[in-house]
Amino acid sequence: MTNSSFKRRLPGLLAAALVILTTSLWTFWGIAELYYEGWGLPFPQPLAYLVPAAVCLTFSLLALRWPRLGGWILVLGGTAFTLWWWGMAFRRFGALTLSGVLSMIPLSALLVLTGVLFLLEGRDRRRRQEAGWRPSPVWGRRNLAFLLATGIPLTIVLLVSAAQLPALLRRYDDGGRGARRIAAPGVDLVWAPAGPGWNWRQEWGGYPSWNALALYGQPPLGLDDKSRLPARPSDMQTTGLCAYLTADGLALAETPQFIWRMPTVDELVRSLTRRGQNAGCVWDGGLGRADCALTPDKETPLWDPTAPPIYYWAADEFNEAEAYYVNYQGVVSAQPKTFGNPRHGYRCVREP
Repeated sequence: MTNSSFKRRLPGLLAAALVILTTSLWTFWGIAELYYEGWGLPFPQPLAYLVPAAVCLTFSLLALRWPRLGGWILVLGGTAFTLWWWGMAFRRFGALTLSGVLSMIPLSALLVLTGVLFLLEGRDRRRRQEAGWRPSPVWGRRNLAFLLATGIPLTIVLLVSAAQLPALLRRYDDGGRGARRIAAPGVDLVWAPAGPGWNWRQEWGGYPSWNALALYGQPPLGLDDKSRLPARPSDMQTTGLCAYLTADGLALAETPQFIWRMPTVDELVRSLTRRGQNAGCVWDGGLGRADCALTPDKETPLWDPTAPPIYYWAADEFNEAEAYYVNYQGVVSAQPKTFGNPRHGYRCVREP
């Protein structure tokens, strides 16, 4: 390949490299999230985490085969994705900030740039064909871009699966879904049995927001239409759902019983386990991974390994708008109190 020929081919080579890289990154994210967040969801819901990778792969193969068509799809797709993201941010937060506007520019600009590069490749390919150029007769060389576009993502899926699946299949589950007493250094609590005090799934398929849980007892009694109302930790104690849980933890009373309550971040962290043993986790008061002697997992007695939630709400608030939650690996995070997510559960506690 001469220097001038290489320069003409450079847009196409860069475009192919970018779509293969993008597909590979989305594949890594998707398969990792499938084993992290998606594991435990009823099939085929976990496959939703692979949709972005599948879309990228489809666009990649399309653009590699028909660069002009694929280029226009990427240009228009990048623009449409950015507008969709802005709309979602506006609906979620009620306003669109400058940071929210700029947050998707790098991704959308990359999509548009890749689309433009494919358009240039389409123009140059047509000129090469008119000049008598023909693809290599060697099958592997002729289809190298397609092989890389499919082979690299497939390799990522196999490698991540080999690293993650064995541990997931060995998760400790003693089958108990009743009330459980968990005693560890600095904590000794009874955790609610399966029922309204533990991962009460709503009709829309998800679990209540922090606000809805905290304001359960405010008229009208229930969780409906309370996600957007402001709530504070004092509400979680007085009108929170856990306060209405009956002594056996199997039903909700009409009036507060004040037997059960929402656990604190510190109590959740200290109660994490691994293979039936306390993980020795201690919270330092900040966000991030707690200091643990063992890496905890989504296992009994604290978690239901077969249920969708991988996070538990805590009674503490991070600020007026956000509340803490803890994942099964001992990572402490915060998100808006108004969010009700199918992966965010909760579990009430009481003193022994």
